[in-house]
Amino acid sequence: MVAPPDNDVLWARALHFSHSGSPALTGVSLGVRQGEILAVSGPRGAGKTTLLQCLSGQLLPQEGEVWFNSTPVHTMGPLVRERLRRDRFGWIDPEPALVPELNAWENTALPLMLRGCARRPAKTAAQEWLERLDVGHLARKRPHALSMAERQRVAIARALVHAPDIVFADEPTATLHLADRAHVLRTLTAAARSHAITVVLATSDAEIGALADRTVPLLDGRRVNTVHLPTEQPEAEGRAACSLSV
Repeated sequence: MVAPPDNDVLWARALHFSHSGSPALTGVSLGVRQGEILAVSGPRGAGKTTLLQCLSGQLLPQEGEVWFNSTPVHTMGPLVRERLRRDRFGWIDPEPALVPELNAWENTALPLMLRGCARRPAKTAAQEWLERLDVGHLARKRPHALSMAERQRVAIARALVHAPDIVFADEPTATLHLADRAHVLRTLTAAARSHAITVVLATSDAEIGALADRTVPLLDGRRVNTVHLPTEQPEAEGRAACSLSV
């Protein structure tokens, strides 16, 4: 096992992973610096989601190593990885997976409340992030009363509310219309930069990748030098209040 470079908050070496015998990652290595916005680009099926899941501890690579702040994630037990994801990472899905019974601020505050924060400071932090993302006026509305773009902004607020070290965003604008995609991505990247939060962003959209500091292209589960992505896609339908230690 080789220790990662000191200046990388996240580091992976020679990752391999297969789904039902079909290779998704084949020897992928990369490093991510503190506060960097890194785009992982490539067409559908390139291995982007699998890579983000391995980097975030959701999946254990079948071969290779993943390190976070010089701590080996790939050797952690399930409970330790779960705590790491809860406390130090944020995750944004392609479609906003909000709890339908909870309103916008309650959905946003979930990471804080799961860490034991009291309701009042959790609500205050949630409201502040909703305001930053231009949906503060919707704090008491439930997901069914929000548009897709509004729900995704709530999901982004939830990913940022506990001041994670890293946010993993898996095609976070895939379901949005063109104008909403640009606005949501600018808001996410601006919020991350203002709070020195590292972002690892999977995308198949060249315009989205252009917002990143650096791009790692994937093709068929391997890093390549260049992947030509479409510059426009068809429009789709339709710091925290509490401290932590790991």
